[in-house]
Amino acid sequence: MQFAVTVFPPDPVPQEISAENNRGLFVAVAVLAIAGIAVSAVSLQRHYARSATAFCDVGERFNCDIVNRSEYSSLLGIPVAGIGIAGYGVLFALATLYRSRRETPSRLLGAAAAGFAFALYLTYIEGHVLGTWCILCLSSLAIIAAITILAVVVRMRPSSVKARS
Repeated sequence: MQFAVTVFPPDPVPQEISAENNRGLFVAVAVLAIAGIAVSAVSLQRHYARSATAFCDVGERFNCDIVNRSEYSSLLGIPVAGIGIAGYGVLFALATLYRSRRETPSRLLGAAAAGFAFALYLTYIEGHVLGTWCILCLSSLAIIAAITILAVVVRMRPSSVKARS
């Protein structure tokens, strides 16, 4: 006599990324994104300014005006600072409006990593091509680096399991 054993998979348990578990991290990303928007807005203003400013001219190795008016300050006719404002806006939206969506941690990490890679490229241009540093640009680099680290933490956190009804 044979006994048939049927194995039923367990009832599917819906999983979703818990926005509550990552609330503090999302708030930190949102605050940093606002700071990034502010820094990028000042940089954009300096891009279009007609006169030099002293606030960012700190000797021969630090000069935001040289960097913000160089041939590298635009990409396909779009000011890099404007791209920064848009990028930080996307990060802000992901951390606030879309934070409860399942795909948000991956999208946040992808957007932050892309922004960080672009900022590293621009930092290379500052240091090795232009030979001068922009305090605003370095501030933006620090902000996007922090956001990227937070996005990695958000992405690596395990998803929470909703209790069965």
